[in-house]
Amino acid sequence: MTSEHLLDAPQRRRAYWHAALTLVVLTVVVCLARRHWPVLETGAVRLAVADRGWLLAAALATLATWPCSALAQQGAVPGRLPPGRLVAGQFAGSAANHVLPAGVGAGAVNLRLLVRCGIPIADAATAIVVKGTAGALVRGALLAVLFAACPGVLRVPHLGGGFLLAACTLTAGALVLVAGPLRVWCRRALGAVRSYAGALHARPVRAAALWGGSLAFVSLHCAVLIAVTRAVALPLPPARVALLYLAASTVAALLPTPGGLGSLDAVLAFALTTGGAPVAAAASAVLGYRLLTVWLPLVPGLGVLGILVRRGAL
Repeated sequence: MTSEHLLDAPQRRRAYWHAALTLVVLTVVVCLARRHWPVLETGAVRLAVADRGWLLAAALATLATWPCSALAQQGAVPGRLPPGRLVAGQFAGSAANHVLPAGVGAGAVNLRLLVRCGIPIADAATAIVVKGTAGALVRGALLAVLFAACPGVLRVPHLGGGFLLAACTLTAGALVLVAGPLRVWCRRALGAVRSYAGALHARPVRAAALWGGSLAFVSLHCAVLIAVTRAVALPLPPARVALLYLAASTVAALLPTPGGLGSLDAVLAFALTTGGAPVAAAASAVLGYRLLTVWLPLVPGLGVLGILVRRGAL
């Protein structure tokens, strides 16, 4: 075997793994679609005759989410990053996010991108944690503001004893780990993140990019869903739609499915329905939102991911 074949072998293995993961995702999608086909068919028919102007607004808002994510990531790094590569990395990371669970894909892409830009791996990991923390805090603040502005919209569902017992067990186990074997590690990690974030906030430009990009990213996702609900004539006020989206996406994030596949769809449809939307309109809104933010960008995102890998940017 020649050296050329030896060099090509790792690339072939990576291609096989990428193809296998993509096949698994597509298989899961097909199974879910077959199971819920009547509702999807009704929603798709309503989406097909939706208002094109509102759908165009939703598509433009979707396109703006990746530059905002890049802005937030730039705000979490003291040095300047290549803007084009950074935006491409966010787009590719969103595609990888729909293959691996709970945001692992985007985190891995961003980590590799920052390391390739010359940032030490410890600082790169801390920058990703800082960005994620800022995004979570912004989401929580928006949720609290909208909850106060729209009283009575969110209702706590009835939880069975088994669910409460499992939640208490998991919480107690996490507290034991944090207070016991992981106490020293957690203290060091928290200290490192606090010191890193303090250095960033000493630079107003970086702090503005971090918080402004995080706020714009979350707000644009709310805007995408609001525009889709307008397109399908869903009779809910925009503030209520944004509140229901934030609550549903927060709950779905606790379920480690790739890109919220199945979990976000079900929770978001349930939230819109309990918020006063007809079932068919809620299905159309969720289908349109996921089509714009997941399925249409998926194949181009995987293509960009492959290009970045081939060029050595990842």
